[in-house]
Amino acid sequence: MGQPVYLSHPSSLDHDTGPHPESAARITAIEAEMAAHDWLGFERVTSSAASPQLITAVHDPALVEQIRAASAAGGRVIDADTVVSEGSWTAARHAAGGACELVDRVLSGDAPTGFSGHRPPGHHADHSRSMGFCLFNNAAIAAVHALRAHGLERVLILDWDVHHGNGTNDIFRSTPAVCYVSIHESPLYPGTGSAADVGSGEGEGYTVNLPVPPGSDDACFVSLVEHVVVPLAAAYAPQLVLISAGFDAHADDPLADCRVTEAGYAAMAAAMRRAGADLDAPIGVVLEGGYALRALAASTVATLDALTTAQPASGTEAVAVHPLAQAARRRLAEHWALGV
Repeated sequence: MGQPVYLSHPSSLDHDTGPHPESAARITAIEAEMAAHDWLGFERVTSSAASPQLITAVHDPALVEQIRAASAAGGRVIDADTVVSEGSWTAARHAAGGACELVDRVLSGDAPTGFSGHRPPGHHADHSRSMGFCLFNNAAIAAVHALRAHGLERVLILDWDVHHGNGTNDIFRSTPAVCYVSIHESPLYPGTGSAADVGSGEGEGYTVNLPVPPGSDDACFVSLVEHVVVPLAAAYAPQLVLISAGFDAHADDPLADCRVTEAGYAAMAAAMRRAGADLDAPIGVVLEGGYALRALAASTVATLDALTTAQPASGTEAVAVHPLAQAARRRLAEHWALGV
């Protein structure tokens, strides 16, 4: 097996959002920090653009055309949070394409793990609407690509962005083929993701929302991963794990009020690495939010280092069961045998 892979494209810098927290400086900060760590041994790969057909496997063709036309016309403001510029169509296609190429690399065995380091982010974009800084839902497009192009039957998406990924939640709410798990601050934008939302129809139980209050820290987030997400993954047995990795739950982030640190992100990544290894399921990381540049860059490096650096074996016994994790295990007992 080759090196872990870092997928990126210069067009991420051309998605011009003006004086907006989701800016090109995010990519510049991450890449400078990765370079300072000799890229952690990751192979750098320039991503391909997703075809419109890959994107319309998830999104309404009318939405795709709206973004293309707006970009071709020089840009427009979609809503108070979401901007299209002249460079956005190309950037968004590479963000989706990079996530799909990441899936191809880890499922083929060419790379043990990898990171799609593009913008715009994606997890708020639903089937027919761009919103919340997001144009197309990169992680969702990658998951559908894994199902269709690689013949997978089960993909798990862990979304630890501090904002609920309403788009991913709704795209997969009625299918068991993707188990969507979100740890997010509540109340907070976009106001979705209650614990009572467990999906619908054949997908009931495969949407797992784990809202946490403002001030939640490493102890809370890491416990939820170790004591809820890891056993859930063991029960679901995904063939691929995608992490929608927002780093805006960091204590320094200006857009939310959680208190996660770089060590917390590393611990969550290490837990998922062990889970993936136990299941023989590769892990791919797709960038979402994170708006304090130093914290974003350091947390990204900590996450990718934890996914690739040899570490001593450890497990759930090293992490205390947080009350929110215990409550979640009880709540999920209706659908999953996780223990209480």
